[in-house]
Amino acid sequence: MAKQQQNSAAIYCRLSRDDGGDAESNSIGNQKEMLQRYAKENGLYIHDVYVDDGISGTTFERADFKRMIADVEEGKVGTILC
Repeated sequence: MAKQQQNSAAIYCRLSRDDGGDAESNSIGNQKEMLQRYAKENGLYIHDVYVDDGISGTTFERADFKRMIADVEEGKVGTILC
């Protein structure tokens, strides 16, 4: 694994229930903030943030999950933070 890939992280946030509005839920925002802080403290470059809000974890039919997996398979990401 190349050093760049080793230091490249994907942040994946998911919440299974809809928060009742069009905006991201507070929990998603909290997840992002916590994971971004972790990445910074551990010297990880954030390749991208992937969010599936309001989608059940019982299915892999989640748009950003699939996009994240494609980026991992293409070698763009070495670590997934969730």
